[in-house]
Order: sequence, then structure tokens, then C-alpha cells
Amino acid sequence: MFSDVGGLEILTLIVMAIIIFGPDKLPKLIQDTMGFIRKIRSFADNAKEDIRSELGPDFKDFEFEDLNPKTFVRKQLMGGQEDPLGLKEMKDSLDIRSVLDDKPAAPVNGRNGSVSFEKSAPAAASTGAPLAPGERPPFDPDAT
Repeated sequence: MFSDVGGLEILTLIVMAIIIFGPDKLPKLIQDTMGFIRKIRSFADNAKEDIRSELGPDFKDFEFEDLNPKTFVRKQLMGGQEDPLGLKEMKDSLDIRSVLDDKPAAPVNGRNGSVSFEKSAPAAASTGAPLAPGERPPFDPDAT
């Protein structure tokens, strides 16, 4: 809740509280605030217990944190298993070290890892006959 509040901000709030409320009223104000927070927490805990008791025995392991969309999706995808989608295997198969060390990577789909930037002749369409040198591929204005 207060993870992004630094020490200087807290010190400023304390000094402002002392100036606004005075050192004699500040302890009473802190006590009242803490009592209010305790009442709110007990109210929330009682409400959770009432909801659990009303849902019945089928939902005895129901957790309200599961209503968070991120937690819900993670729980549904993982389903109590370690890695049902094989994401860990996929991550392990990626060879990042070879990319970072500029080593040639393993062949992918029968190709080696080298890349050529030289201009080459345009490839012929996969369904038609190969083109003769200098011949332009057919153009279809409806296809573009």
C-alpha cells in the first residue's frame, strides 16, 4: 500500500501532523485511527466468514484472493499442475546464451543460423512454373 512512499514523505507527514493537531492531541488521534482500522478489519473478516458459511461445504476452500483476475487465470491455467502447457520446456529450448555469445545457433527447420544480405533474384510463386531470367511474375490487381 505504501511501497512508493519514501522516508522524506513520511517525515513530512509526521511534522505536518504535529503542527496541525499538536503534540498533545496526536496520541489520541493515533489511537482512534488504529481502533477504526481494527474495526474495519474485523468487519471484513466477519463478512468473509459469513459468505463462506452461506456458500456451504462445497466452497469451504474458497479464497477471496482467487477473485483477482490474475490469480484466477493462473490457477485455471496451471490447474494445480506444475506446467501443463509445456512453457518451461519451451523456455529451456531457447538458447539465449548462443545469441549473446555470438555462437552459431542450432539449425531451425533445416536451415543454418547464417543470414545473407546479398540481393538475389525474386522467388517464383509456389504454385506456378519457375520464371525465366528477366521475366516478371504475373500481376493480379484484385489480389492487392
